[in-house]
Amino acid sequence: MHIRGDHAELVVGGRLDVRSAADARTVLHSAVDGGVGDLVLDLSELDSWDATGLGVIMGVHRRAGRCGRRLVLREVPPQMQRLLVATRLHRILAIEGGIGVESLPRV
Repeated sequence: MHIRGDHAELVVGGRLDVRSAADARTVLHSAVDGGVGDLVLDLSELDSWDATGLGVIMGVHRRAGRCGRRLVLREVPPQMQRLLVATRLHRILAIEGGIGVESLPRV
């Protein structure tokens, strides 16, 4: 897993899973705490996430809200969009451009 960027926009790549969750949480919380306005997470380079990785995203979402910021997901890969829809988290998280639920392939 790798994360690069600043306190306003970060690109997350690789796998966001149980092995990388602690490091990702540290970097993302630091970005939330050190900036103002929206924090954009570009997920275009993210290969996969598991329940722990999704938990990290939700934790960052809550922390951003407490800091008066908003977490915005950008370029969410289709398989991860399906997971957000299945868990109904697409209704809670800010997703740039939204998710076209009708256009997602059925699994």
